[in-house]
Amino acid sequence: MKILLLVIGKTDQSFLDEGMRLYFDRIERYLPFEFKVIPDLKNRKRLSEAEQKEAEAKLIEAQLQAGDVLVLLDENGKNYHSRGFAAFLEQQMLQSVKRLVFVIGGPYGFTDKFKQQARFLISLSSMTFSHQLVRLVFAEQLYRAFSIIKGEPYHHD
Repeated sequence: MKILLLVIGKTDQSFLDEGMRLYFDRIERYLPFEFKVIPDLKNRKRLSEAEQKEAEAKLIEAQLQAGDVLVLLDENGKNYHSRGFAAFLEQQMLQSVKRLVFVIGGPYGFTDKFKQQARFLISLSSMTFSHQLVRLVFAEQLYRAFSIIKGEPYHHD
């Protein structure tokens, strides 16, 4: 299985980039992993919230391939504890998923129509994080999940 993490817009805080790189390097020890940034919309300030979400959905869809399993990180998605998320990933691997695509949207999230296209919606917390900070939080949780699957001592219950 391969994992692709798609995000909208670049990170403008170097400490977030450093943290993400740390966890991305660790994740790559377990399986092929790719991080891809979809550039912010050029005319974003002239678009309504709904127009931004629709335009971002089209950009995300252009990155998808046949057979991808689409997972949106959304505040209204299913909450997992770390072991539950590890079990979710392990189940995807057992089902021979070729590419699991996680998407962190822009500041307004996703359209309802795009959410319906996703196989899964996952929430990292009941709290709201910036769409930039959530990248680092998710990277750490992804690494944690693989350390759980491999039985490594990173996670403590």
